[in-house]
Amino acid sequence: MQVLLQYNMKKSFVHILILLFSLLATNAMASHIVGGEVTYKYLGVSDTNNRYEITLVIYEDCKNGQPDAIEMDNPAFLAAYTLDTNTRRYRLVGFDTSIFFSEEIGVPVNFSNACVTNIPSVCLLRKTFKRIFLLPIRSSSGYDVVYQRCCRNAATMNIQNPGDQGATYYCHIPPTSVVASNNSAKFTNYPPQIICRNNPLVYDNSATDPDGDSLSYEFCTADEGASPGNIKPFPAPPPFTPVSYISPPYSYDHPLTAYPILQINPVTGVITGTPNRLGRFLVTVCCHEWRQGVMINTVKREFQFVVTDCTKVVFACIPQLSTDVNTYIVQCDGFNVHFQNCSSGGTSYHWDFGVPGTNDDTSNLQEPTFTYPDTGIYVVKLVVNPSTNCRDSITRFVKVFPYFKSAFTDSGVYCPGKPIYFKDKSSASIKPITSWSWNFGDGEASNRQDTAHIYAAGGTYNVMLISQNIKNCVDTTVKQVVIENYKPFAGHDTTIVKGESVQFNAVGGYAYLWVPGTNLNDSTIYNPRGFYPDTGIFDYSIHVTSQFGCDGYDTIRVWVVNQAAFYMPSAFTPNGDGRNDIFRPIAIGYRSLKYFRVYNRFGEEVYYSTNISDGWDGTYKHMQAEMGVYFWQIAFVDRFGKDGFMKGDVTLVK
Repeated sequence: MQVLLQYNMKKSFVHILILLFSLLATNAMASHIVGGEVTYKYLGVSDTNNRYEITLVIYEDCKNGQPDAIEMDNPAFLAAYTLDTNTRRYRLVGFDTSIFFSEEIGVPVNFSNACVTNIPSVCLLRKTFKRIFLLPIRSSSGYDVVYQRCCRNAATMNIQNPGDQGATYYCHIPPTSVVASNNSAKFTNYPPQIICRNNPLVYDNSATDPDGDSLSYEFCTADEGASPGNIKPFPAPPPFTPVSYISPPYSYDHPLTAYPILQINPVTGVITGTPNRLGRFLVTVCCHEWRQGVMINTVKREFQFVVTDCTKVVFACIPQLSTDVNTYIVQCDGFNVHFQNCSSGGTSYHWDFGVPGTNDDTSNLQEPTFTYPDTGIYVVKLVVNPSTNCRDSITRFVKVFPYFKSAFTDSGVYCPGKPIYFKDKSSASIKPITSWSWNFGDGEASNRQDTAHIYAAGGTYNVMLISQNIKNCVDTTVKQVVIENYKPFAGHDTTIVKGESVQFNAVGGYAYLWVPGTNLNDSTIYNPRGFYPDTGIFDYSIHVTSQFGCDGYDTIRVWVVNQAAFYMPSAFTPNGDGRNDIFRPIAIGYRSLKYFRVYNRFGEEVYYSTNISDGWDGTYKHMQAEMGVYFWQIAFVDRFGKDGFMKGDVTLVK
């Protein structure tokens, strides 16, 4: 069937067709589309038109794709546009909405590798749609024949929102006034179905040209097309919107992660690289036609690489012990390097340590040690089972840059609140040293070369310095820094009866000074005795110096009263606010406490103590006691040695 749309076709008819095609679109999932391409063949002149055979090829995933989506691909909708030089707008000059596929082929796997044990199950269909278009000769811009379909596989990893994006496949036919009777190039081989992670890929994506034009190849961007609301539309004209790649790490010229990186030979069209990440990746190749040094046309092929895990019988492995890319180790403390071997399935090994100009840098040991002759960067290669058909190999860098050593000194007054000074003493044969990472052992850190730090409390701290030079040599030093656990304490406030004395007992150092020295027998010792012939309130400050030179102070109050007294609060509030949380006796002028007991209303003893300074915190059996009235009893010995007894009640309030 030949198709021609005259220039004067009424636009209303086109709009009716577009509406009809929109109604035909369903919500059938289109994740079966693997790729596609559009090519053309020149068939000569018919009246005032050029005759072209347009070929649309789409690749369908018949293993995971939805059957109704695969069925919906038939028929295909193709439209041809030309650029109106007067209005600079594209005009529709040819279309067909009933192009049924002329050929359906199950693409052979073409994967043979005796060293892979779990070849994945795949199914790929190649459908070919052909139609002859009559396109007016008088076109100064040429023609674009377009096919669009939505949506892409939502699992595609290298573009944004793949499940909401369609695809555009098209070819550009240059005007015959520029290039007479041109035929497009055609790709030779099927897209690859099985790509094994960490296995070298060699895929011939070359094309042939029936006109004998020169061809070149490069990765290029894919184009959006259609939408989730209209998945099989009447094809729209150029310009087309490129897909948005997830960057980093992806772009049209770096469509997947690989090492060595994925690249296409611009002359041969051979794609090579070693993919190292599982997933589905969109890849687009542009084949450019050249005639007499001028590029006359481009054919674009879009497809998906599905990288999967293939279990190899033999797997070569050198671990990566460095953060540098593909680097086994950065050796900074000598020239001897011991090589670890994490390969599997191997029975024999061959190492080449990468020293240029010599053949004596090899070993057949599983894990050899080699002494390098000089500093430098070397490429080490390991071949596993080198004399067999199922062999594997790997290369990594070894960087030899001795010597490098991390070190530091510390100085200062090793007391809480005093600065400790840390000085970097790292040494390197290759300078400069570029980074320092301090960890002071108390949760604080610094990135300065020389630094100071203040510890809030005494203790033993493990201070760590990690330093690094320009060659990424890294070393770590850990030293213990002891900060004196310095806590000057003057003692508890006390209340006595006039005429009595107090025995002070300060702690925390080896030199003491009481200020003021009023009523003390010696103000320069830790345990002076204070004599108080009259009533009053006496406040003291004790200044304490430790053996490491730490200094600080604490305070104590002595309250001298006329006579002995016993005071018991009538209520307390153990709510943790720091005020009136503890119920305890306040005794003035009593020698000792025989016991202090508290009972609940059931007669159960909820608290017992023999220490006059202790008190009840309002808990019973490790739980907060209920609010209410409790009863207490106290037995004591007064300052004259006589026994006494008191009882009463207290209210617990929350």
